Amino acid sequence: MSAFGRRPGTAGRPAFGVAKPMQGGAAGGGQFPALDTAPIPEPAPGALAPELEAMDRLNQRSSAEAMEPEKLQGFEASVHKIKEQVLPRLLERVDPEAAATLSKDELTEEFRPIILEVLAELRITLNRREQFALEKVLVDELLGFGPLEELLSDPDISDIMVNGPYQTYVERKGQLVIAPIQFRDEQHLFQIAQRICNLVGRRVDQTTPLADARLKDGSRVNVIVPPLSLRGTAISIRKFSAKPITLDMLCQWGAMNQKMCTALKIAGASRFNIVISGGTGSGKTTMLNALSKMIDPGERVLTIEDAAELRLQQPHWLPLETRPANLEGNGAIHMGDLVKNALRMRPDRIIMGEVRGAECFDLLAAMNTGHDGSMCTLHSNSPRECLGRMENMVLMGDIKIPKEAISKQIADSVDLIVQIKRLRDGSRRVTNVTEVIGMEGDVIVTQELFKFEYMDEDKDGKIVGEYRSMGLRPYTLEKARQFGFDQPFLEACL
Repeated sequence: MSAFGRRPGTAGRPAFGVAKPMQGGAAGGGQFPALDTAPIPEPAPGALAPELEAMDRLNQRSSAEAMEPEKLQGFEASVHKIKEQVLPRLLERVDPEAAATLSKDELTEEFRPIILEVLAELRITLNRREQFALEKVLVDELLGFGPLEELLSDPDISDIMVNGPYQTYVERKGQLVIAPIQFRDEQHLFQIAQRICNLVGRRVDQTTPLADARLKDGSRVNVIVPPLSLRGTAISIRKFSAKPITLDMLCQWGAMNQKMCTALKIAGASRFNIVISGGTGSGKTTMLNALSKMIDPGERVLTIEDAAELRLQQPHWLPLETRPANLEGNGAIHMGDLVKNALRMRPDRIIMGEVRGAECFDLLAAMNTGHDGSMCTLHSNSPRECLGRMENMVLMGDIKIPKEAISKQIADSVDLIVQIKRLRDGSRRVTNVTEVIGMEGDVIVTQELFKFEYMDEDKDGKIVGEYRSMGLRPYTLEKARQFGFDQPFLEACL
């Protein structure tokens, strides 16, 4: 029986009560035609009927045993073991303050004779390859982020998720796989988490067990420590590409088609107010960085974020970052405060990394008071839910405004909603490009310009779909006309 409760092969069976009376006739004629005696092809060995494949995968998943954390093996295990013996003796011979002033290359040169001396004391003989590996591991331990350095230097890894000292997962090409690294213990992992936070003036400890930070390359870091995390310190790192990603690159990778790419380029250049909506890890920040390439180099752009991760590709760009409260609970600077201050800094555009609360009202005010071309990202599942979330976030503040007035403010301010999704095969797609037209009664009216429609899944598990233009005349055509893009914009949308 298939997943829909219908037995295979019953499609097309006549309904009860429509059978004809039996008729005579030549053999094989009339009501009883001759049987087709062609042999039925047998399924290939190991092949399953399509309706059974999904259930078979489900049964395998339910009967699978829990995976144990992967242990270090072979060469990595031997280097790790030697490092544990060498590190305490090395620290006895090194001045930490002097070491902190040196670069990694300089420190490696200084360490080399000391490491050889310690190895001689321990009567350990290493070949050239093991010696280089040991030097790198020790320098990473003292100046870098320990075992994380190997993962941070891998360009194929986009996400790193540390679940306590003995389990680390990474995302490669959209799929999560376990990483062959481990920390010595919880204290080792906690020290590295503190080192990451201290670099950007944040702190993490028992009193403030949550922290948002960033690395030097702009990668976003979230840290949560016990007692909130029951498995030990947890670190989540969202890496960003060293090479700036453009809309054309996203088009080549299949995140959108050429018409959508052209429309988004025009929207960015024509100073549309754009909200980029999507789930966690769907590529909202990447899309915002790509759209920023379309901003005129002569415009002054201010970005406001909790942890600065945007890497805009403009010369006149000033990033602003919030500040958490100090130990006494004072001195916090929130996004709303920065938006109000940004209005006094003569910006042409204000870009908010992510809208989470009452600062949404300040952003809408900026969009509606001469700062056209402002953009932000927001978590939601669809363009319609995005509008509802914006209304709710404004209501989260202390501003006493009727819901109808908030809806009108959103309808007047936002021009375009770009919906992005991370599909189950790991690919990121722009699934909707939706225009906000205005109000009809107390409802915000929208129209869809482009849509991604799911069609099938190939044998490799990759999702096959089609990007469709809805053939509607864009409501924002007048805005594009002011910049001379009305004809190309119309052709892209039709």
